[in-house]
Amino acid sequence: MAEQQTDARRKAIAALIRDVPDFPTPGIVFKDITPLLADAARFADVIELMAAPWRGERIAQVVGVESRGFILGAPMALALGAGFVPVRKPGKLPSRTSRLEYALEYGTDSLEIHQDACEQGARVLVIDDVLATGGTAQATCALVEGIGADVVGCGFLMVLDFLPGRQRMGGRRIESVLSF
Repeated sequence: MAEQQTDARRKAIAALIRDVPDFPTPGIVFKDITPLLADAARFADVIELMAAPWRGERIAQVVGVESRGFILGAPMALALGAGFVPVRKPGKLPSRTSRLEYALEYGTDSLEIHQDACEQGARVLVIDDVLATGGTAQATCALVEGIGADVVGCGFLMVLDFLPGRQRMGGRRIESVLSF
């Protein structure tokens, strides 16, 4: 019964994600989660389903990747009784940062984290909306580990299984609500 309810919730969530062709560049089909975020009940379902696999893992901090990772990561942190740490694009954080450049599905980018954002050995969960090629998630894990914290795993609303993201994560624990 519980499994059937979970499957029904996943289908309702998936129905609210729309495909936007050729965004941000030609040939990319962007998974737009804004209709999902606008539905309070489904948004609550997302946070509950994303948090469930990590309960009992003693997560100290949730790291959310700009920008949709902020939207999902902050309520995840609350659900897990953890702190929240933003990973941002360059020049957005006000204190000393560590920076890493990485490859995207459609170019390159850079991310930064405050050098004092996590304590040494802190158990950290990385959260973002989608795992595609794995570049952003890999970079975020490297940033977190570079300041001395331990990445317990990565959680995503969705994984695009037709892209190599999961394989490129080097055996890290990956949990997601949906797979496409």
